[in-house]
Amino acid sequence: MRKTEEGLRLVVKKPSRLIPVLAVSLILLSLISVGAFFGYKKIYEISHTKPSITKVKAQWAVYDYQGVYDTTSILMQKESFNNTVMIYRGYAAFYLAVSATEPSVALSYISEAIRCLRIALNDARKKTIPQIEYMLGKSYFYKNMISSYHYYADLAVKYLTKAQEDKYKADDIAEYLGLSYASLGMTMESIASFSGALLVRESDMLLLSIAEQYYKIEQYNAAKQYLFQVIKRSTDDSLVQKSRLLLGKIYIAEKFYDDAREEFEAILEKNENSADAHYELGVIYENQNDIVKARAEWRKAIRIQVNHPDALKKMSYYR
Repeated sequence: MRKTEEGLRLVVKKPSRLIPVLAVSLILLSLISVGAFFGYKKIYEISHTKPSITKVKAQWAVYDYQGVYDTTSILMQKESFNNTVMIYRGYAAFYLAVSATEPSVALSYISEAIRCLRIALNDARKKTIPQIEYMLGKSYFYKNMISSYHYYADLAVKYLTKAQEDKYKADDIAEYLGLSYASLGMTMESIASFSGALLVRESDMLLLSIAEQYYKIEQYNAAKQYLFQVIKRSTDDSLVQKSRLLLGKIYIAEKFYDDAREEFEAILEKNENSADAHYELGVIYENQNDIVKARAEWRKAIRIQVNHPDALKKMSYYR
């Protein structure tokens, strides 16, 4: 009975040892919270003071890209080519361009990003140059995407390659290079870059991009291996449909018409308004010398997409 009482006494005493530990933990958490509060408060206060480099850095710290852009506009009136101002303005303009919903607004911001970064590059410190080259390459890549005339892919390649050569590390460089090379029609270089990107971060979009490049040079077996992976594992219906469409086109090239039909019909089960799937079904019938059925499919494609170029061309040919 005595041992039992001693045991109970020990059990009762245990919680009391935790009190100092809990108290210290609560104090530390409170100090951290207070520190974080005053840290953000200081940044907030600085970001609302008169224009200065300190204010720009405070705005940048809280991802206020519009604030950075506006503050640097004022600072540029005093020092037109201040290197730090140009770098922050260029970076902020890039992110504003990417987030813009209006193409004209995005183009204006990305053009300003390129202007500022090119100026900054001329007078940048050696350790800053690789990062500026990287951001300049991405800016040209984005401008190539949103411009009416795609004349900027070569400059994207130029600056992204220079960033790589200058040892700048970023997981997306290889993917941007692959897409830029593809835009320039440099298929083998595109495949090499995409393959490098896969080593860093594998994605279904990358697999499809590699397949598209192999298709262009008629290496169908290589293309199919990547397409099979996307179709098997992707949860993105859009990517799966694009992969099935390309796989069907490969089967047509190989004269496996039944296999091709299965791919296009699988697309139409998910999306009955796929003009491309109807067009390709028409191509199958054309190859089988059934022009009546072929024209019926091409008419469906045109009803869905009135300006479908390939379907219009076929219908014009088979009048």
